[in-house]
Formats: sequence, C-alpha cells, structure tokens
Amino acid sequence: MLIALLILFTFILICVFCCLDLTKKIKLESPFLLTLYFIFMPHLPVFLYCLTIAKKINFVESVTLWISFAILQLYTTLRLHFYPFRNNESGSLRLGILYGGRLLVKSSVLGMVLQLCYYILFFQTKWFPIPLHDTKVVVFDTIYTFCFLYLFILNGTLRILFTCKRLGIVKRFLICINMWIPILNLIFLHYMCRLTKDEYDLAVFRNTMTEIRKDSNICETKYPIILVHGIGFRDLKYFNYWGRIPRELKKNGSIVYYGHQKAWGTIEENASILVATIEKALEETGASKVNIIAHSKGGLDSRYAISHLHMADKVASLTTISTPHRGSKLIDVLNHLPDFLYRFIAGIINHSAKQIGDEHPDCYHSSKQLAPSYLNTFNEENKDAPNVYYQSYASTMKNLFSHTLLAIPYLVMCMVDSNYNDGLVTIESAKWGNFKGTFQNKRNRGISHGDMIDLKREDYSGFDVIESYIRIVEELKKLGY
Repeated sequence: MLIALLILFTFILICVFCCLDLTKKIKLESPFLLTLYFIFMPHLPVFLYCLTIAKKINFVESVTLWISFAILQLYTTLRLHFYPFRNNESGSLRLGILYGGRLLVKSSVLGMVLQLCYYILFFQTKWFPIPLHDTKVVVFDTIYTFCFLYLFILNGTLRILFTCKRLGIVKRFLICINMWIPILNLIFLHYMCRLTKDEYDLAVFRNTMTEIRKDSNICETKYPIILVHGIGFRDLKYFNYWGRIPRELKKNGSIVYYGHQKAWGTIEENASILVATIEKALEETGASKVNIIAHSKGGLDSRYAISHLHMADKVASLTTISTPHRGSKLIDVLNHLPDFLYRFIAGIINHSAKQIGDEHPDCYHSSKQLAPSYLNTFNEENKDAPNVYYQSYASTMKNLFSHTLLAIPYLVMCMVDSNYNDGLVTIESAKWGNFKGTFQNKRNRGISHGDMIDLKREDYSGFDVIESYIRIVEELKKLGY
C-alpha cells in the first residue's frame, strides 16, 4: 500500500513539475535542474527496468511508474531539444535558437563529464543499481547514455552552425570535418560557444540601448546627414553600401541622404553629383546646411565639392572615415605596371561597373587620383573652408587574416608604407582636421577598411560599428550641427 501511494505521489509530482515548467513558473534550463537532468535522465530506462525485475511492485504499479517517468522523459527531452532557451532578451528568433544551441552544447558536455565520473565510480566501487552479471544491460545503458547526450550536442552544434553570423564558411567547414576528433572537438565547441555568447550579448546590449534611447532621438541633428560612399561602389537600392548603419541612425532620429556618386567617377565628376544631392537635401528638409559623413574616396569628393564647387556655406561639417587624404602607396605599386596592362584591367572593371548602372565609369583616372603625388597637389588646391567643421577617423588591421579580401593589399601596404593600415589606407593618411582616433578591437583581428561601413553585416568582438556611428552623429548633435 505504501509503495502504491509513493508511485501515485510520484505520478502527481511529475505532472505538476511539467505543468509548472510549461507555465514558466520554474525553469528546466536553470543550471541546477539541467545538472540533475543530465546526471539521472540518461539512466532512467535502466533504473525502471531494475525496479521491474526486482519484483517488489505489482504489474499495475509497474505500468504506472513506467507511464509516469515516460511522461517526464518525453516532456523534458522534447522541451530541451526544441525549446531550450525561453528567456530571450535579444528580440530575435534567430538569436534565441542560437543561444539555445550554446545552452545545449555546454550542458550536454558537462553531462558527458559527469557521466564519465559516474562510470569511473561504478567500476571502482561496483555500486550501480544494475545486475552486475547482466552484461547486456550494462552495455545498453552505456550506449543509450552516450547517444542520449550526443544528440543534445549534435542539436546544439547544428543550431550554432546554421544561425551564428560570426562563423564564416571556412570556419564552418573546419568545424564540420574536425568535430569527430576527440579533444579537438571540445576546442571547437568552446570557440563556438564563445562566439555565440558575444553575438547574443551584443544583441541584448543593442536592444537595451534602443529602449533607453527610444524617446531621446540622440541622432536628431540640426542638419540632415549625407552618407557619401567610396570608390568601386554605388548607393544601390537592394544592397546598402553602409549596411545596417543608416537604419539605426534613422531609428534614433537622423534624416539620412545618400551621395549617389558614381562607383568609378573622378573626384571632379563625383563632386558635381554630390552638389546636386546637397541641394536636394536642403530643398526637401528646409535646412540651411548638411552634415557629410564620407568613407574612403568619398571624403575627397566631399572636400572638392566644399572647397572648389562653392558648397562651404551649405555644409556644416565633414566627417571622413578611412579617407586617403595623403594618398595610398598601393596605387604607387600599381603604377609600376605597364600602362597598357593598367588600362586593360581598368577596362574590365569599367565593364563590370556598367552592369550596376555606372554611366561612363573611369577606373583608370579615378584610381590614379588616389596616388600620394596627385593628392599632394589636391591638398594644396583644396584648402579647408574656415566655417566647416572637419573631423576624421581611421581603423587598422592587425594581421592579414583580419579581412580575406584585403589580405594581399594589407601585406603590400605593410611592405611599402606602414603596418598601421586598414588594408588600403594608413592611419597617417586618414588624419584630417580634428582627428578623433583609430577604431580597433582587443582581439587579433583588427578593423579593416570594409568593416568601417559594415560591409559584411557582421559583428566583431570589441568593436560595434553601428554604435560607433551613433556616437559620431550624437557628438555632431552636441556640437550644434
């Protein structure tokens, strides 16, 4: 009778536990409950089998017990596999799935370690509620436990591989082919979990900041913002040169326009287009001036428009980011190519530029305008306007692995100029006006020329490109621009 009452109480307790977790009154994913889960749940079928063959309970009690624990295992296992993380503060379903993967990987690896200790204890003390003479049961329990935990590791790994933006194609490939190697797979799992945590924490930080800034409009500057792109790109409708940056600026109160210059237009040609953009922004907003934020060659286009095309009275500030004000010695290296070969390569690039709507692209002359010798003359002829506020920023890569596309240019720049470059422009060349500093991170990656415009739409440890632009615009607002 007492056993029957205990079994009934166990059934009720299991049902209450499932209901409490289902209604989020308790959290199955809490460290304490997860630890208990991964210690005892893998052995549940064998424990029940041992109770059954002990013949201390009758058939009805045995069936009740099996049903009770079957409900517990089915609910908890499905819950953890499909919905392991419910306290998602990122506001993103993808990041919820991603962080759930991290939780599964870390918990199941911990479970593997605990089970290893458990089996060592068993073989040393012979304490185990399994008939020691029944080898088949012991083998079944071992295989079942391993498969039980491995499915959680596999689920968590797949979640991270398919949803983590910080894992590139090469890293995913390396992880897939090395996940079967002991010890090495633990290193990869730890690396994946670290990336996952960084990505999730950054998203939570951004959500928090968005909530805090919801009514503050910290980027609502006195004058509208014009974002001016660099060489080789255009302001396309479906692929924004500036990545996620404009959306966040607008969300925080900015009025944003784009330069719409040509991808391979000369400084003079692009500056004239920029003049039309400035006039349009002033007409539509009723403002008396604009703030220009320019990247790379866009800064030179903007300076020419201000100093040479009489836009000084219509521009309040010019912020240049990674602009080669003193040129890039990479062009000097390319100038050593035979002229016919340089023109041939430029012709191929021009043909490609026409496919994205660039009218009369001129790669040959626009690229040569980035040479230090040309810009020495340019700087003499285009002095800063006294009533325009000039400020500049730079970034630097720390090694050739920082950015795959810029690996070779970075090495060339290191050999012919300075190790402190972003793959195309040195820090010294990027300095103009009030130099505000160099963007970099604490990791070995560094920040490349392309990272400064959110080219890959990726986040990197120690550097938040979106937050950087929000602060730039916030400072312009504080300065009265």
